[in-house]
Amino acid sequence: MKAEILTIGDEVLRGEIVDSNKALMASRLLQLDVECHYQSSVRDDPKDMRDAFHRGVARSDLLLVSGGLGPTRDDLTTEVLADALGRTLEFDESSFENLRAFFERIGREMNDTNRKQAFFPAGAEILANPVGTAPGFLLEEQGTLVFCMPGVPRELSLMMDEQVLPRIADRFEGNQVVSRVRARLLRTFGMGESTLEGELSDIAKDGQTELAFRTSFPDNFLRVVARGASISEADARIEGVIAVIRERIGDLIYGEGDQTLEAVVGQLLAEKERTVAVAESCTGGLIAQKLTDVPGSSDYFLGGVVAYANRAKQTQLGVPEALLAAHGAVSEPVARAMAIEVRERFGSDIGIATTGISGPGGGSDEKPVGLVYLAIAWGAPQEQALGGASSTDSTEAAPGEPAGEGVAVEHFVFSVDRLRHRQLTAQVALDWVRRLLLGLELVGPSLMRSGGGSTPG
Repeated sequence: MKAEILTIGDEVLRGEIVDSNKALMASRLLQLDVECHYQSSVRDDPKDMRDAFHRGVARSDLLLVSGGLGPTRDDLTTEVLADALGRTLEFDESSFENLRAFFERIGREMNDTNRKQAFFPAGAEILANPVGTAPGFLLEEQGTLVFCMPGVPRELSLMMDEQVLPRIADRFEGNQVVSRVRARLLRTFGMGESTLEGELSDIAKDGQTELAFRTSFPDNFLRVVARGASISEADARIEGVIAVIRERIGDLIYGEGDQTLEAVVGQLLAEKERTVAVAESCTGGLIAQKLTDVPGSSDYFLGGVVAYANRAKQTQLGVPEALLAAHGAVSEPVARAMAIEVRERFGSDIGIATTGISGPGGGSDEKPVGLVYLAIAWGAPQEQALGGASSTDSTEAAPGEPAGEGVAVEHFVFSVDRLRHRQLTAQVALDWVRRLLLGLELVGPSLMRSGGGSTPG
């Protein structure tokens, strides 16, 4: 099956908005193992739109269109598509009443221009839009299914899930053209895109499997696609490929699909009944934000301290003034003390601390811009392999640490801008919590170790 995606709107072609609708529709199609062969965008011009409709119907089995269903003069999708396919426009009273009801619910008076949104090409099946004013519609032309949907991402997403995907599945149920493709997205952190591709370069050489790599800083995503003569063959093939991938880089894979690292960490903390607290300097509360972005995080996240200035490190975390004077805020002893103190003060199982120089100024020959120290302190129940940390204590406690507790400290130099420095440091911190809970080595990004100073890819 050949699927095609078409987005419509001058604002897309001018770069005024990011066209996220293509990615949204393509990812949803992959849930049904339908591959998108073509993607394009056209401006609000009748001739360009007409040409795109003719082209899509001629070469594709499925054409998904978003945009141009609004009430304004430049919303032309319905009229132009009807004209291109030689169909008349018909007024749908039920859709018009739904529009009236929508405006009543939101306490606004309906404009006369909204009436045009109740017209559809003859023979179209109307797709309800409960969260907006623009209904979608489905029609069939020369064996091609054409779905027209609103351009507002929230409305498009809901319509895809509730209206479009079920109809595609019903139409092509049992069709091997639909079911013979399988796709999975693996989310990784800790290795650059080019290095990752090199590690896996000999995989997927049979013509039936594909690997596609994509960077979304600070992570790298790996999409695995497998084909087969049947769904069972495609399933077996993709499972085999993923097994090989996990054997080689398994500790770098933190999730699949739409799982974020903070969601994975939260799930692990909840499952293992562990709690965490954070002491942040250079990350400025970003780790706490990521953790609390996950619903239910109050079960495992006890709290945090943003101790940016030295005085705050002393008063809020109890870091000794003498320690700061002797080593400086960006140092192994201070990071260690911050992690230990935040864990003790909040009574958490795990304490995380960050202190660094995000730049662009403030560096020196001894402590360059980009330097960051990360520390993690944990309680006796956790048993770890800590081969990647530069300074660790586990079975034997360091002076001032309760027996049976452990601390790991590492320093990195991230040669990136200020924003990315914070993002990368926060991601390493979360990954350390994941690794701690899974019994993996506490290592950092392989291309960004101290002394390397390079970024992923």
